[in-house]
Amino acid sequence: MYWLVGLMTLSLFGIIGLGVLLELGPRPSVRVSPHRLKGVLGINLLTFVIAEIGLVFLAVQGVMAAPPEAGVREISVGMGLAMIGAGIPTAVATIGAGIAVGPVGAAALAVIADKPETFGRSLIYLGLAEGIAIYGLVVTILMLGKIG
Repeated sequence: MYWLVGLMTLSLFGIIGLGVLLELGPRPSVRVSPHRLKGVLGINLLTFVIAEIGLVFLAVQGVMAAPPEAGVREISVGMGLAMIGAGIPTAVATIGAGIAVGPVGAAALAVIADKPETFGRSLIYLGLAEGIAIYGLVVTILMLGKIG
C-alpha cells in the first residue's frame, strides 16, 4: 500500500510541476509543443486518480476487516486512507460547483446588467449550481457515518 502512496506523491509533484511549466510557458530554447505537455499532464493526472481509487479500495477493506478494540481507538493507515477517501466526494463536488458557478455567474451578471429585474431568477440559477457542493458534503457525511 505504501508504494501506491509513493506513486501518488510522485504523480502529484509531476502534476504541479507541469502545471507551473504550462502556466509560465516553456523556455524559448526548448521546443516542446504545448499539446505534448498537456498529454503528459493528463497521464500524470490519470495515474494519480487510479492510485487514489486503489488506495480507497484497499483502505476500506483494511478498515472493515480490522477487529474492534476495547477502550483506546488508534487510527491506522487504513483508517486514515478511508478518511481521505470519504473526503473525495466533497473535493470533487466543490471543484464541480466552482466550474459550474463561473459561467453561470458571468452570464447572470451580463443579464442583470441588461435587465435588472432578472436579479432573483439569476440568484436561483447560481444557487442550483452551488447545490452541487452540498450534495458532495452530504455524501461525505454519510460515508463518515459508515466508517466511524
